[in-house]
Amino acid sequence: MIYSVHGKLIAKEPSLAVVECGGVGYACRTTFHTLGQLGSIGEAVFLYTVLSVREDAAELFGFATKQELQCFQLLVSVSGVGPKAALSILSDLSPDQFLLTVASGDSKALTRTKGIGAKSAQRIVMELKDKIAGESIGLLAGSETAAVSGVSQSSGNVGEAIEALVTLGYTQSEVAPIVAKLDPTLSSSELIRQTLQEFGKNRT
Repeated sequence: MIYSVHGKLIAKEPSLAVVECGGVGYACRTTFHTLGQLGSIGEAVFLYTVLSVREDAAELFGFATKQELQCFQLLVSVSGVGPKAALSILSDLSPDQFLLTVASGDSKALTRTKGIGAKSAQRIVMELKDKIAGESIGLLAGSETAAVSGVSQSSGNVGEAIEALVTLGYTQSEVAPIVAKLDPTLSSSELIRQTLQEFGKNRT
């Protein structure tokens, strides 16, 4: 198994980075986020890698961060989700955004990725939500994702506030990070008011 590659970047194309190590160029399929973090041609780069071997092909996938690598591994563990679909999702969403989306149960956000239908998005959320909320969350993301996971499962005023905000047209992955930072003892109407106020600040 090739765990990582460390060498000179000799080519960079959409969804592909080629890293020369010891005179051998390793073509790594990758995401837009990783490509954006790589330097210029000729500079030294480091990528975490996954080798995928099938009957008709062997492909190497590379990622700038261990978090993105782990998100990729989670995605391809889902029935019906292949490496190409996983790269597409992680090109549209950063690792933190992906984790927040799944933790909050926002399958609709995943359908914005080309080729990901409603059924596939729901399957991803269903199969990964518990994994992300479990012990592996410490390896995958910080306290914000953990907090969102807890908020997404809340009832009472917090749950009512989130439901109301979703009804207003926001997605769970948009509102959950904000609600997670508020006092859970506040009334649902006050939670809604403060969340909307925070959205207003971000847009100014």
